[in-house]
Amino acid sequence: MIRLLKSYTQLRYCTRALQENLKMSAVSYIEPTKEELKQQKLSEANLKKAVNAMEEDGIVVLNNVVDLQHLNLLNQKMLEDLKYLQSRKDAPENYNNSNYQQDPPPFHPYLFKDIVFNEFAIQVTEAVLGKGVKLNFYSGNTAVPSTLRQPVHSDSNFQHPNEPFGLVVNIPLITMTPENGSTEVWPGTHTFTNSHLQEGRLGVIRRDELERRRKISPPLQPVIPRGSLVVRDLRLWHAGMPNKTQNPRVMLAMIHWASWYKNKMVIEATKGTEEFFQHAKLKAMVEFREKVLYLDHPFGNAYNFQEEE
Repeated sequence: MIRLLKSYTQLRYCTRALQENLKMSAVSYIEPTKEELKQQKLSEANLKKAVNAMEEDGIVVLNNVVDLQHLNLLNQKMLEDLKYLQSRKDAPENYNNSNYQQDPPPFHPYLFKDIVFNEFAIQVTEAVLGKGVKLNFYSGNTAVPSTLRQPVHSDSNFQHPNEPFGLVVNIPLITMTPENGSTEVWPGTHTFTNSHLQEGRLGVIRRDELERRRKISPPLQPVIPRGSLVVRDLRLWHAGMPNKTQNPRVMLAMIHWASWYKNKMVIEATKGTEEFFQHAKLKAMVEFREKVLYLDHPFGNAYNFQEEE
């Protein structure tokens, strides 16, 4: 009886979600005004646009909200670090050797408030998830020159709530385009997906489900200008794409969790950065150490995003 009820609920949920998503794929871009940038806060109208985009599409882009000099400094450092990552025998590959899980340096002078605690991102994630959002994941994905792509997958590779519980904040360090491996996204898929549409342990979406969804709302590769950030629902289908240029493309990744979602991951940072990781609205779950071996972390799929008691 319980299994029957679950199946009925799941069917009703999928039917409703599909009805709401019979539209062409799109990604919404929000351009803060000069006054909004000065106040470090979106207007009610722009915040409503961002929240609506998250509800309908599962993704929104906020333009011109990150200092370009900060991106330049971090990009230079992470490209240097990439050489070591690629030399590891157990290099942290994400599905294949076209994409590496790469953590940014968790120490000064490479920590910036407009990146880790971006006020615009926090305003959006708080509006979607509620007050008390938490941060316990600060990493990145580097697409190196390659013809390979990732399979379409969801980062929620487990049975998960049918409501928003985790939002990814992505910040590319350079302009991200289809040429250098802009992430393929499937808008609207966060509203009906769950583990029953996946195969294997890595969240890969079943081929028949991909083709069914493609007929309704095909995927796209948005251009993300340098200085912009992306807020994406953790459940959204997506895939890393080939970087057809000669230069690696780094994209940072953070996860903001709802206050009620219990996940035990922590960020490892060096002692002396305690004050940096304090924020009034976003609680950072951080373990401070004398030295952090941030380039020796495991591959991306080794992270556990499941809720834990």
